[in-house]
Order: sequence, then structure tokens, then C-alpha cells
Amino acid sequence: MSDDFPAGPLPARFGLDEQASRALRDQLPALAERTVTRITAEVPSYSGTLTGQMREKIENAVQIALGTFLNLMERSQGIDPSTPLTHALAAAYALGSGEARAGRSMDALLAAYRVGARVAWREMSTTTVRGGLPAATVAEFAELMFAYIDELSAASVAGHADELASAGQARRRNLERLTHLLLAGEAEEALRGRADRADWPVPQTLTAVLLPRSTVRGALARLDPHTLDSAEDLPGVEATEELSVLLVPDMHAARRAHLLRTLHGLRAVVGPARPWHRAAFSYRRALRARQVGLGEGGDDPVDTERHLAELLLGADPESLADLRAQALAPLSDLPPATAHRLAETLRSWLLHQGRRDQVAADLFVHPQTVRYRMGRLRERYADRLDDPAAVLDLTVALAFLPPPPGPDRPDPAPQD
Repeated sequence: MSDDFPAGPLPARFGLDEQASRALRDQLPALAERTVTRITAEVPSYSGTLTGQMREKIENAVQIALGTFLNLMERSQGIDPSTPLTHALAAAYALGSGEARAGRSMDALLAAYRVGARVAWREMSTTTVRGGLPAATVAEFAELMFAYIDELSAASVAGHADELASAGQARRRNLERLTHLLLAGEAEEALRGRADRADWPVPQTLTAVLLPRSTVRGALARLDPHTLDSAEDLPGVEATEELSVLLVPDMHAARRAHLLRTLHGLRAVVGPARPWHRAAFSYRRALRARQVGLGEGGDDPVDTERHLAELLLGADPESLADLRAQALAPLSDLPPATAHRLAETLRSWLLHQGRRDQVAADLFVHPQTVRYRMGRLRERYADRLDDPAAVLDLTVALAFLPPPPGPDRPDPAPQD
């Protein structure tokens, strides 16, 4: 309650005599009806909405508000205004809450208060003047009436704000729960129910994006406002890793390219687009890419669609290590750096189908160096380089070589 209203018993000078009070009370039903009529005419948001039972409720609310004001103004033996005013303020608070639930801003309700105050004062002032109240008393009466309307307006604003805050918190909780259910691979029916409770529009697809928590706010500012996000209890992520996941709606083709540009510099890993209820598959793909070390140390986002072979080969690292050990067994007795150079040459030779000049360009060496290295490789592999099954094993094993072990003596000068 503001300081405009007296905190204690009302001074007698604000009292209304019995005749004026009865006249005002007798006209309250008609006054409430006229007030609501003016509100529907002057406030577009209420035009056509205050009808039937709703109109009756609003007219009754107006009568109660005006009746409460009259209770405060009537002559009495020390009325404490706090008791009747408390009920009026509670009703105004509830009215503001209802406006928030209906999805309306406070603009319409505050405009209605202004219209109502104007209409009510015009009617009531006429009665008080006819009742013989002095002009100074009528002026003070007007001052208190508009202060009363300000109190009601403030209570409604508070109700509106509290309802929005409460609804916002509930929606955030529902969105967080929805995100966790999506990442856990929950059934579609349960996901739809949660999406309805969160008032979240269901898209066709979702794309998972993993990124450091420190960059989430910057990313969300650039993405679809219906993007889901979470940083708590992510499946497969240790709490100490400081990671967040975003689930971005409907990133297809050109929009995916835009997403990748948007995420530049944020150290993001981007999973594939999947039907929205299968977002867990996109999340697991992004998580796997991060676990195998894709994009480490770079600013460009990792598009997992461009690294499918690496992801596939990294799915069973122990088996890949065994295959690589078998494939490179003929080089095992060489110094590590020498063995790596020959393995690197063999990989390029397989990928370029034996085209010496292309292999040389790929490795930044002279074609004669390629010839020399391939001679050494044939000595060790013999006819296995002509066996399709052996070539397949070598291609898979050498698809992604580990980094070289360290410096070693360069190749001897190639011989013709």
C-alpha cells in the first residue's frame, strides 16, 4: 500500500453523510454496468470479450471495488481502512494474475482502470456535490479516489508480474525435463506430453550441439528461440567437463550451413539432424566425435556429417588398434619414425591407387622418394599388396594414422 492512503483511522472530514452514502450505494449496480460498457468501447483488448458470465463477473468486481472505497469514505467511529482495503487489493492482485494467464500484457488492464476511474468519478462527484459537500472536501474526495485506483493498479501489476515469474519458472522446469527425456531416448508419447506441458512447439527435427558452458549464452542469442539447452546431468559427460548441449530445431541443408557459420569460434561439435523424438541419436553422435578428439584445439565447429569414417573407425578403438598392429607387422622391426614414414607412404599409395605423382604431391616429396619407399614396402609386404583382402585391411588400418613418433634420420637419397 502506498503512502497516499492514511495508515490509521480515516479523519472525519472525509466522511460521507448517510444521505450521500445511500445515494452512491444505490447507483453502484448501474454505475458498474456503465463503467464496463465504457471499458469495452475504449479498450480494444476487451472489445467483444466482456460478455455473458464474464461481463457479470467484471461488473460485480467493479461494484465491490467501488463499494470498498465507499466503506473507507463513510463516517464511522475510527474505521481502520486496512481490513476492507486488503480484500480489494487481493481481488486486484488476482485480476492481474488472470490477465497474465490469459496471455495479455498489463497495458489493457491499466487502461481499463483509467477508464473506470474517470467514469466512476464523473458519476460519484455529481452525487457528492448534490449532497452538499463543500468543494474542498469533494476535491480531497477525488484525490483519495484516484489514489485508491492507483493502489488497485499496483496490486494488479504485482499479480501479473508474479504470475509471469511463476509461469516462467514452471515452463523452464518443464523444458529442462523435456531436454533430459530427449537425451535419454524416452518414448515419443511421453515426450509429446512433456512438450505440451512446456508449451514447446514440436519441430520436425532436432540437431544436438555440444559446446563449453562458457559459450552457451552467446550461442543461444544467435539461434532459434525454441532451442533447448541443458548443462546438468548430461548422459556420458562428467560433471567436471563443463559441457552444455543445445537441441536446435529444424536444421536442414542450407540452414545447417548457416548453423555452422553461426557457431564459429564457439568450439562446438554438431551432431546430425534427426527426427525430434530421436534427438538422443544426434547427441550420442556429437558426444562420440568429441570423445575421439575431433576438432580439438580448433575454433571451427566440428560437423560430424563430414567425419563419419573417423567416427565409425573410432567406435571400437581396441579392435582398430589390433588391426593396425597386424597390418603394420612387416614394419615392426624398423625405427618408429621410419616405420611411420613408410606407413604414411603406403596409405597415400592405396588412396591414390598407385599414382606416383599424386602420392608425391600428397606427401610433399619427390616422385623418386615415393618409388624408393614403395620398393622397401614391397620387399616387406611381397604379394600382399596385390591381395584384395590384405589391401582392404591395410586401407582400414591406415585410414587415420596416429601422429609421427618423433624426428628420425631422413630417407637416403633415392636411387634410380
